[in-house]
Amino acid sequence: MSGRGRLALCAFAATVMASCSLLPLVDRATWIVQAAFLLALQAGVGALARRVPLARPLTVLVQAAVTLVLLTLVFAREQALIGLLPGPEAFEHLSQLLQQGADDVSRYTIPAPATDGIRLMVVGGTLAIGLAVDALAVTFRSAAPAGLPLLALYSVAAGLSNGGASWLWFLLAAAGYLLLLLAEGRDRLSQWGRMFGGAARSDRPQTPFEADSGPLAPVRTGRRIGALALGIALVIPAALPAMGTGLLGDAGGGSGEGGSGGTISAVNPLVSLQNSLNQPEDREVLRYRTNAQDTQDLYLRIVALDQFDGASWKSSERKIKDVPDVLPQPDGLSPSIGTAEIRTSVSAAGWYTQNWLPMPYPATKVDIGGHWRFEPVGRTLVGDRGQTTQGVQYQVSSLQVRPTGDQLAAAQPAPPALVREYTKVPETLPRIVNTTARRITKGATTDYQRAVMLQDWFAVKGGFTYDTQVESGSGTEAIARFLKDKQGFCVHFSFSMAAMARTLGIPARVAVGFTPGEPRSDGTMSVGLRDAHAWPELYFEGVGWTRFEPTPSRGSAPQYTRQESPSGSPSNPVKPSEGPSTRPSPAPSPSSSCPAQLRKQNECGEVAPAAPLGGDDGGTPLGTVAAVALGVLALLALPLLPWLWRVRIRSRRLARAGHPDADPVTATLTVWREVIDTAWDHGIAPDDSLTPRKAAARMVRLGRLDGEAAESVHRAASAVEQVLYAPSPHRPTGLTEAATHIRTGLRASLPTWPRLRANLAPRSAVRVVWTATARWDALTSRAATRLKTLVRRPTRGSA
Repeated sequence: MSGRGRLALCAFAATVMASCSLLPLVDRATWIVQAAFLLALQAGVGALARRVPLARPLTVLVQAAVTLVLLTLVFAREQALIGLLPGPEAFEHLSQLLQQGADDVSRYTIPAPATDGIRLMVVGGTLAIGLAVDALAVTFRSAAPAGLPLLALYSVAAGLSNGGASWLWFLLAAAGYLLLLLAEGRDRLSQWGRMFGGAARSDRPQTPFEADSGPLAPVRTGRRIGALALGIALVIPAALPAMGTGLLGDAGGGSGEGGSGGTISAVNPLVSLQNSLNQPEDREVLRYRTNAQDTQDLYLRIVALDQFDGASWKSSERKIKDVPDVLPQPDGLSPSIGTAEIRTSVSAAGWYTQNWLPMPYPATKVDIGGHWRFEPVGRTLVGDRGQTTQGVQYQVSSLQVRPTGDQLAAAQPAPPALVREYTKVPETLPRIVNTTARRITKGATTDYQRAVMLQDWFAVKGGFTYDTQVESGSGTEAIARFLKDKQGFCVHFSFSMAAMARTLGIPARVAVGFTPGEPRSDGTMSVGLRDAHAWPELYFEGVGWTRFEPTPSRGSAPQYTRQESPSGSPSNPVKPSEGPSTRPSPAPSPSSSCPAQLRKQNECGEVAPAAPLGGDDGGTPLGTVAAVALGVLALLALPLLPWLWRVRIRSRRLARAGHPDADPVTATLTVWREVIDTAWDHGIAPDDSLTPRKAAARMVRLGRLDGEAAESVHRAASAVEQVLYAPSPHRPTGLTEAATHIRTGLRASLPTWPRLRANLAPRSAVRVVWTATARWDALTSRAATRLKTLVRRPTRGSA
């Protein structure tokens, strides 16, 4: 097999192995077989074009055209010309499929069904990445940059699957890339001659290892590499089933060794809530049986979000430990508060996969098998070593805490440390949040009265509407906008009430989980995707973390908030939804965009998109659509890499030079290098033959600099001469500011398009290629030297 043949085979294998990271995203893995077959045809066309031979750009163009024909043949055959060639109708159909795929992405949770739109996205993305890898590694004989599209494919897939088994997918993608690099290295070594194998020398007998007169060792090794790559590419997709994720899936994970180490770093669990509430079918997530007399307060809590940084609510990074036989007493709960212990047996659906365990709060004992860890502060159980909720069955003993309004009103101040942690609000929080909270609770004398007033204002008195079509986000400005527009759903109500409570000095956080569900004829309770919910928890000393329900038409207001009116008049409680299921009534403002089938079922009010933290609530999540676009966006992102590298290098250089402990010579030369590269980006190529003073004069002349910019160039050049030639170099001042002035002056001297080119495609980014080439040459040289040492044998006359 020729060197390019081995490279083409390894490029194909690397793409298929990296594409395995997409398996968790789609319900069935059959699409990858189709993608691998089309990818093989694409690679074969490239091999034929290179054998003709065609010019390199023409080879890539032919492969792209054949790829388009293959996609047309598979996805738009009926609209194609003579059933094969793409025409206007075929392009229109493919465009519609992509739009349907984007809609399906926003509608379904992971793993999504393999609809035609989603299959076009993943198969087309794989082919786009395969074309980029083949072009870079084989056509242009540069395997190292081919890792960029492979990395993009893995990164977006791992990010969209919330990190599910990401180490396995990373190993596969990395193994494919290493095979590609090894094949290229062997191809280079095979061109060095016969010193590594071949026929024996005439002046000495052949050893058993040299008796084989077959191909050179590198050629034989290349064949083994190719066979291994092909075997892995064909076997891995069949051996690895797709791993699914569900509601709030893989939103956090535990780590650590032994019995008590490790931490949990919780990722925002609300990111998947929108998909869960947007399902066209309310799939069952959990089914449970309980001995509780009343289930309307039996919320199944997953995790608490206790950090508010102004952009999002999220969980803190906490220590985790083994699950104790009996969970510790809940924080702040006094023996004087009435409680009832209940027992609940839960069965999770086989498709429901996430790391946190839904439980009634506060749980006192959990009987469950598998690898679970306990986070004491949030009183949550999190899966360890890949443990998820998929199909698990468990029993939970928990307390139904029954405080009275008088007990909550008489609560003593919370511990200072707890108050400091759970009343933090960002400085960017708009003043309207605090002023509104104080206006609503005017006249209240206790935190309990303030909490009930906030709840009643959101749920009944404030004129809020439960609306699933709002465009609000979850940051500080989004809260202010929500208070003004008075439209939203559970995320907005819980976030806003918790933030307002904190401004009043009441410790608060947001809980995420499920409402109790609906009863079945066999005595069990069924919890579906649309029972996903978020609610605020406020802390009262003696009672602990206490649930409130500010969202109208969702869940039920706790009994202790309906016992008395804090203002002296009968309280108007939150109206529970009809029936024992606590399922919400239809949304009061259904949108015309609601599907007709859902409108007939009167369910449009339940399709409530939750706000991912730090993002927008309404519409299709841009991050989700961008991630599933895969190859297209990966290719679009590649041109931005030089700009990103340049920004990073500039910030590192100036930060290093501006450090007070930096060496004067190093700091000055670092800034001078940045000045030279900035001028290079703006069209003034460096000339190493010039002295700093002449280089500065040339830069001022060609860059048409004047004023402060010209003075800054000469000041930087003088500083270089001073540190290089002065007997006692001293640290110059203001060099980082000088570099900034020079860049500003060079930018101002250029028209719009050259200025954009200097930013987006900086010429100095070629240094990355030079550095990578030098390091690769050094690495291959060391490898070649080591191989020569290992293979070389002493002659017969040697001692």
